Amino acid sequence: MASDLPPDTTARVTDRPGDASPFALGLLLRRAHWRAAAVMEEALRPLGIELRHFAVLIVLVDRGPTVQRDLVAATGSDKAGIMRVVDDLERKGLAVRRTVPGDRRVRAVEITPQGVELFDAAHVSAEPLSARLVTDLGPGESERLMDLLTRFAHPEEKANEKASAHDGA
Repeated sequence: MASDLPPDTTARVTDRPGDASPFALGLLLRRAHWRAAAVMEEALRPLGIELRHFAVLIVLVDRGPTVQRDLVAATGSDKAGIMRVVDDLERKGLAVRRTVPGDRRVRAVEITPQGVELFDAAHVSAEPLSARLVTDLGPGESERLMDLLTRFAHPEEKANEKASAHDGA
């Protein structure tokens, strides 16, 4: 009968400080994302857009005109979701769809000058709010956190740096 009891719950995964389970990093990153997303949504709300809209604008600013299927991959969205976001951006005059030369069926999404203005305004709006995210960190810790997260999120960049250094040696 004792084997029917659930295992001891003290060793179960959480996202609380000190959790050493193999899931702890992912759970902490998720919690950090939720916190950062809430602050960024607060910055975007007065501008009339949501984080999902801003994610597409980021890609368009970074890559230039981008076909919708590539927006799906770049934002982690799905095809229907991207269609709705691009529809919203077009309605607001922040992006336009254009045909791709050589393939009438494919549309590339391009940011408009009004979209670039809003993109820049979002950064100004977010600046004081983003400072709230790191108020509990000590001197230099914010920069260290950014460095660690960048290396964690973009491991291929580090691999490319090592390969370049090896080629030049």
